[in-house]
Amino acid sequence: MHIRGYLHLFAAATLGCCLASAGQWTKTYIVAGKPDLRVETNDGAVTVTAWDQKRIEAVVITKGWNIGGNEVQIHEHQVGDHVDIVAKVPNHIDFFNFEDRSLRIELRVPRDTNTDVRTGDGSVEVSGLQGEMRINTGDGSIRAAAVSGNLDAHTGDGSVHADGRFESLNVHTGDGSVDVSVAAGSHVASTWRIETGDGSVKVRLPDQLSADLDVRTGDGGLDVDLPLTMKTANTDDDRKELHGKLNGGGLPVYVRTGDGGVHIARL
Repeated sequence: MHIRGYLHLFAAATLGCCLASAGQWTKTYIVAGKPDLRVETNDGAVTVTAWDQKRIEAVVITKGWNIGGNEVQIHEHQVGDHVDIVAKVPNHIDFFNFEDRSLRIELRVPRDTNTDVRTGDGSVEVSGLQGEMRINTGDGSIRAAAVSGNLDAHTGDGSVHADGRFESLNVHTGDGSVDVSVAAGSHVASTWRIETGDGSVKVRLPDQLSADLDVRTGDGGLDVDLPLTMKTANTDDDRKELHGKLNGGGLPVYVRTGDGGVHIARL
């Protein structure tokens, strides 16, 4: 083959590898009672939004990946009011493909849906949910907006923002800031933990909340603007710990940062 033929083949291959590939998958699940939803992806962002419909609508959107074949695989099933959706990108690396690649899962669900969302790498956002919320990402931010119920949120690396009416609250990031607003009507029904390995912590609490507040920072300032009945405290200007009772006390609320300031104030 002449050199010109090789050049044409190379150009065609290069063009083929760089053409944008994309995919979209959608499905609707009809539910009757209180749904349970489990969503999992090894690499992708997840958004869950509540609505006033008795069905779950799921959309998987890819960029740089096709759905099916040897690329993105989607496995799903429904048993009664329990829905499982798993979307996974290939583990192998294509060194001849220079596209930006991403996967996004968007869901609209009934407000009282219990959710379990897991992603190896990607952000997670939930809004308007009422019930059990479990969120876990290896690397990505977490945002829970206007929620109600029990929140258990963990990220290996990323910020956590949460606001709502809580009974159980457990948020943790290995590296990132934490910002939590606890709405009036919240109740410490079990021990709460608000933690970051490295980052600042801001917590806003309603006047009526009863709890034993236990705050500690490894390296950073500590500022609490709430009426507390003090149990013990470091009286130095550079205090790192505080222990006190809110409204007569109750179950513990632990606030921790390994490196960063802590600010706790009224809602």
